[in-house]
Amino acid sequence: LTPGSQKRQRREYTDVHSNESNEEETLEFSANSNAASQSPDGEVGIIESIQLKNFMCHSNLGPFQFGSNLNFVVGTNGSGKSSVLTALIVGLGGKATATNRGSSLKMFIQKGETSADISITLRNQGRDAFKPELYGTSITVNQRISQDGSRTCKLRSKSGTVISSKKEELIGILDHFNIQVVDNPVSVLTQEMSKQFLQTKNEGDKYKFFMKATQLEQMKEDYSFIGKTKKNTRVQIEQGEERLEELKQLYLEKKEIFKSIAFVNDMQNRLKDLKHQMAWAVVSEMEKEIELLKEGVRAEEGNTELLQKVEECLVKVNEAEKRYKAIQDKLITVSEEAQALHPQCISLKAEVQAKRKTVNETEIVYNRSKTELKRLEKDREQLHKRIEELKSCANQVSEPEKLERQRRIAYLREQLKAFHDEEIMIGQQVDQFQQAISKCREEHSRLRRESSEVQQALDAQQKQLRDLKDSKTNTLKRFGPHIPAFLEAIEVAHKQGHFRKKPLGPLGALIHPKDPELILAIESCLKGLLQAFCCDNHSDERALQFLMSKYYARGHRPQIIVNKFQNKIYDTSQRAVRHPEFPTVLTALEIDNPVVANCLIDMRGIETVLLIKNSRRAREVMQCNRPPKNCKEAFTAEGDQVFERRYYSSSFVRPKFLSQDVEAEISHLDKEIENKRAQLTASQQRLCSIENEIRQNEDHLYGHRRHQKQLQVKI
Repeated sequence: LTPGSQKRQRREYTDVHSNESNEEETLEFSANSNAASQSPDGEVGIIESIQLKNFMCHSNLGPFQFGSNLNFVVGTNGSGKSSVLTALIVGLGGKATATNRGSSLKMFIQKGETSADISITLRNQGRDAFKPELYGTSITVNQRISQDGSRTCKLRSKSGTVISSKKEELIGILDHFNIQVVDNPVSVLTQEMSKQFLQTKNEGDKYKFFMKATQLEQMKEDYSFIGKTKKNTRVQIEQGEERLEELKQLYLEKKEIFKSIAFVNDMQNRLKDLKHQMAWAVVSEMEKEIELLKEGVRAEEGNTELLQKVEECLVKVNEAEKRYKAIQDKLITVSEEAQALHPQCISLKAEVQAKRKTVNETEIVYNRSKTELKRLEKDREQLHKRIEELKSCANQVSEPEKLERQRRIAYLREQLKAFHDEEIMIGQQVDQFQQAISKCREEHSRLRRESSEVQQALDAQQKQLRDLKDSKTNTLKRFGPHIPAFLEAIEVAHKQGHFRKKPLGPLGALIHPKDPELILAIESCLKGLLQAFCCDNHSDERALQFLMSKYYARGHRPQIIVNKFQNKIYDTSQRAVRHPEFPTVLTALEIDNPVVANCLIDMRGIETVLLIKNSRRAREVMQCNRPPKNCKEAFTAEGDQVFERRYYSSSFVRPKFLSQDVEAEISHLDKEIENKRAQLTASQQRLCSIENEIRQNEDHLYGHRRHQKQLQVKI
C-alpha cells in the first residue's frame, strides 16, 4: 500500500518467507524493493512491516517486512492473507463493519484469548515526514483490542518511545500521508467489494464506485454543505449589518448620556471641594471666637473679687465632700448590717409563709368541721323525730306482734351474719384470683420478653451462620455480605483518582493470629477495630464516607481512622511489654502491612496488652503481684479482661471474624440454633398454658364478682 501522491520507482522482485509459530501454512511475499536506489525524498506513508498476535485465528503472525513499491501476498486458504488486510484496516483506525469480516472488534480476538494486538510500522522519511523530530524515520501504530470490544492505540517513534495515545493524532498522520484506508476502495478493496465490483454490470453502479474511489462524491457533499453554509452566513451578515446600524445609533445615545454624567461628576467634585472649604471657614471663625474668649479670661484673672468667690466656692466644695464622705460611710455601715440580717430575714419570711399556710389549712379544716357539725345536728334532729315516732308506734303494738318481730329480727340477723361471712369468703377468693391473674400476667410478660430475646439471638445467629457459609468461598463476607462489593468500589475509585492513597480495611481481614487458642482473646481486645478502615488523610476520609453511604445504613458505618501511612512499624521497644511466658497482642499477630500495625498501636496500644490463656494465671500475674512493666491490661483465652484491681467477664462466647476453622464454627452455630429453637418452642408452649390459666382465672373471677354483687343486694 502506498499513498496516492507517491511516484512509482523501478521494480525488482524478491521473496520473503515468514513462518507462523503455531500454524503450518506459509505466506509468501513478493516485494518490489531496491534499497540501494531508494531516495529519501517522498518516502512517507509506506508500510514497512506488520505483526499480528491473537488476531482472528492466528496466535502469532509476522512480523512481515514489506518493500517500498509493489507487494504480493500469496498463500493457501487459511494462511492469513485476509487477516493481514483486515488487520491493516483495523490497525489504522477502521471499524469492524468496514472489513466485512465481523460486526464487532471483539470478534477478531482469537478464541480462548483475552486480547489481540496489531503492530503496523509506517515509513517517515524525507521532506514530507510527519513530526520527524518526535517520531524519527518511522512511526509504529500499536492497536490492542479487548474482550469488551474496546481498543487502545499507541503511537511509537523509531526508538519505541510512546509519543501519543490519541485517536486524533492517528487521524492527523493518515491525513498527512494521504492514506484513505477505510472509505476509499482504491486504497483497500475487500473481497466482498471486489466481488460486487466484478459482478456489477450497471454503468450507474460503476459510476458510483468511481465517484467514491476519487472522493468526488464526498467533495460534492462538501460543496453542497459549503453552499448552504455560505447562504446562511450571508443572511447572518445582512442581519448583522442591520443590527450594526441600530447599535451605532444606540452607541451615540449612550455617548451623549455619558457626557452628561461626566458633567454631573465634575459638579459633584466641585461641591465636595466647596464643602471642605466651608468646613475650614467655620474652623477659622471658631478660632477667632476662642481668641476673644481667652482675652476676656485674662482680663478677669486680674479681678480680686473673682478670686474671693473662687475661694468661697472651694470651701463649700470641701464641706460638701466631707458630708458626702460621712453619708457614704453611713451607707456602707447600713449595707453591712442589712447583709448580716439577710439570712435572718430569709428564715423569718419562710417561717411567715409556713404559718400562713398552716392558718389557711386550719381555716379549711374549721370550715369543713363547721359544715359537718351542721349536718350532724340536722341528722340528730331527724333521728330524734324518728325515735319518737317508733316509740309511739311501739306503744300501740300488741305483745304477740312484738315477739314475732323479735324472732324475725333474730332470724334476719343470723342470715345477715351468714351473708357477711360468705361475702368475706368470696372477697378473699376474689383477691386470690386477682393475685393469681396478676402473677400469671407477670409470668406471661417475662416469658414474652425472654421469647423476644431468644428470637433476636436466633435471628443474629442465623445471620452469622449465613455469613459463615458465604465466607467459605470469600472470607471477606465475614465482615458483612456487602464488603467484597464495597472493596471493589474502593479499588475503582482509587483508579479514578478519588483517593490520594488507597484506604485499607477492614483491619480484621489484614491480620492473622498465630495461636488459634488466642483468637477469642484478640477479638475481645480489638472489638470494633476489626471492622474499621484506615485513611492517610482527611480528604480520603471524606471520599470514603461518601462511598460508605452507598453500602452502609446510617448509624451502622464502621469506624474510619485517619493515620499517616508509613512504610515501617513504630519502634515500640521502650513502651512495649516484655514477658518471658506470655505474648502481647502485637507479637501474637502476623501483620504484613505496617500501616495496619501502626493503626492498632495508636488506637488500642496492642503492644501493652498481654494474652494469658488461663484466667487463674492471669489473676496471679495482674493482681497478686505488681503487673509487668508497661502492661496496662490482659485478656484470657475466654475473652475476659483483667486489670490490676478489676476483672470483667467477656460477653463473647465464640470468635466471629478471625476464626480459622469455619466448619467447626458452622457446626457449633447449628447446635446453638437448634437449642434456641427448642427453647423458643418451650417458651411458646408455656405462654399458651399461662394464657389458658389466665382465661380460666378471669372466668372464675367474673363468676365470684357476680355472686358478690348478688350478696350485696341481699344484704
